[in-house]
Amino acid sequence: MTEQIGVADAKRRFSELADRVGNGESFLIVNRGRPVLALVPPQRLAEDEVRPVGLAAFAGALAGEWDTVEDDMEEIVSARQYVADRPPPDIS
Repeated sequence: MTEQIGVADAKRRFSELADRVGNGESFLIVNRGRPVLALVPPQRLAEDEVRPVGLAAFAGALAGEWDTVEDDMEEIVSARQYVADRPPPDIS
C-alpha cells in the first residue's frame, strides 16, 4: 500500500524517501489532505506517460519521417493554391 505523507514531512525526509523509492516503495504526498504528488519508482511509469517536450521532442517526432518532409510540404503548398483565403478579421 502507498504511504501518505504531508508536504512538510516529505520535505524534511526527502533524502530518505528518495532512497526508499529507489528500493521500490511508493509515497503519496498530500497537502491539507489533498494529494499533490506521487513518488514512485521509475519502473512503474508507463513509457507513454514520460513525454519529452520542446523543440528537440518535435525534431525527434519527425526523425522517422524526415525524408518525406519536402514531399509533404510540396503537397501542402499545391493544395493551398486552390483554397480561397479567409477575409481578415475586422478589428475596428
